[in-house]
Amino acid sequence: MTSRERPQGQDAERGALGVFLTVLVPGLLLIIGLAVDGGVKVAATQRANAIADEAARAGGQALDVSAALAGQVLVDPASAVAAAQDYLDRNGVQGGVTVVDGDTLTVTTTITEPTTFLGLIGIQTMTVEGSGIADLITDQSGGAGP
Repeated sequence: MTSRERPQGQDAERGALGVFLTVLVPGLLLIIGLAVDGGVKVAATQRANAIADEAARAGGQALDVSAALAGQVLVDPASAVAAAQDYLDRNGVQGGVTVVDGDTLTVTTTITEPTTFLGLIGIQTMTVEGSGIADLITDQSGGAGP
């Protein structure tokens, strides 16, 4: 046997592992990317909801000072919106605060997180939204009116 001759059994399988890895590695990176960046998205969603809930809670504690001096526990809707927005600002989260029907404070938040692996396929960031609601105390009879 000369140096140019090779047994047929070795040549038949030559390079098969390279093709297998060329197909397998991108698929594995995509699966790992979905797992890692999916976890980041879940954590960001939980954070967005928690901050929205806390902002709504902060707004729900904005008492009407003049009513409190008169012995009533009432929440001032304008102060509630300002307190909730202040909470969002202090935490560096974008969001909106509204009063619905005069007795419900609704907070929505938006958080954008960078991706780790999905950037390889062009997805650079993920944006998630959260929401929180607080009922405002508007009169002493529990909202039933006089």
